[in-house]
Amino acid sequence: MNLTKEIQKLEKSRVKLNVTVGKDDIRSEYDELLNSYTKTIQIPGFRKGKVPRDVLVRKFGDALKGETMGKIIEKSLENVLGDETLPRESKPLPYSTPRMEEEPKLDLENDLKFSVVYDVLPEVKVEKWQGLEAEIPDVSIGDEDLNRELEHIREHNSIALDKNEGESAAEGDVLTVDYCELDESGETLSGSEREDFTFTLGSSNNIYQFDDDVKGMKKGETKEFSKTYPEDHKDYPGQTKKIKVTLTALKIKKLPELDDELAQDVDEKFKTLEDLKNSVRERLNKDLEHRLRDMKINRLLEILMEKTPVEIPESMMRIELDSRWRNLARRFNTDTNGLYKMIGNGQSEAIIDGWKGEAEKALHSRLIVETLIEELKLDANDEEIEKELERQAKESDASIEDIKKYYGENQMVEYLKEDIKERKFFDILLEKNTVKSGEKKSYIDLFSNNG
Repeated sequence: MNLTKEIQKLEKSRVKLNVTVGKDDIRSEYDELLNSYTKTIQIPGFRKGKVPRDVLVRKFGDALKGETMGKIIEKSLENVLGDETLPRESKPLPYSTPRMEEEPKLDLENDLKFSVVYDVLPEVKVEKWQGLEAEIPDVSIGDEDLNRELEHIREHNSIALDKNEGESAAEGDVLTVDYCELDESGETLSGSEREDFTFTLGSSNNIYQFDDDVKGMKKGETKEFSKTYPEDHKDYPGQTKKIKVTLTALKIKKLPELDDELAQDVDEKFKTLEDLKNSVRERLNKDLEHRLRDMKINRLLEILMEKTPVEIPESMMRIELDSRWRNLARRFNTDTNGLYKMIGNGQSEAIIDGWKGEAEKALHSRLIVETLIEELKLDANDEEIEKELERQAKESDASIEDIKKYYGENQMVEYLKEDIKERKFFDILLEKNTVKSGEKKSYIDLFSNNG
């Protein structure tokens, strides 16, 4: 096909592809289509395959031109965008469909000119990523952190006993409830129902955070109430919900003594309480180490983002927000449409708009990391993949064969390779830059999203 192309850069990581197709190719495509129809079409008064061309043109001329133009545009885009020599920065993103700026008109006596616009991979130029300086909080494990974890273990190993008939729900009690959200007319909102939900009163371990509202309820009692959530609430920013709760079971916790017997109940490998404490302290230190590593990486990436502006394409942002919406729907045990109905279109859009800043930051960071991984030519070989699979098998107490089967059946080996390459880059990033300890902060503050 005789065509010429021109690619213009636009804002927001978009390009405009201008294509011109020669008139000879247009006439050839038109004649081929016309000949095909003359052999197959049936028109009253003519035998199949005997319809004169001029009759077809007279009756279906505009439709034939429209179909010809569609075929030419399709072939042209396949020719241009499928060309392996086309630079990556000029190819459309997988989820960005080229959009026609305006419908062209086909003239059999002239060249066909048309333009499409689509998103491309953003241009990322990292000028300097080594020799940076960052700061994170200074955190260590204290006795209060160890004691708090031991109390959690006591809670986990507690026994729940039925409270006496007629007693009220109090802080620390174990409640089993049925709940749902009500619409404006007081009817149950479809998809919001939950039965036999058990939680500890005061833990706020329920999506509507109705601990204070059900305090004082008695077994068998049903209560309806409205709750208005603050503007910074994660799931319902600024929303008011009407909720119905029925208390079906009420129990009180009996905590075990903190002694050798508890340690042995937790795991037979522990002989004494001191063994348990040492294990908890080791786990806390490992968790802290991982958290501080993540903080170092995130702070360095923040500095890189400040120094490396990137224009995020609209289609890339749309896919990211769609993914977050699907994840939220899974949390509510529904699909995306069910979530819209549950929350309401207006509030749904408010939630999605609230994600945009965080989503843009995540995409910005990811593009920088992917760019540097490519520049450094980092890869994951078979030996590294095997070691990672062995590590996962050991941590999950599964066989290496089961882990390999899982990755193979779910086609996740490529994701594993990308993860290994990313960790390699982060190791280099930490090695080539300086991260200092700043103000002291407690372990609990660090892990309560205040770090």
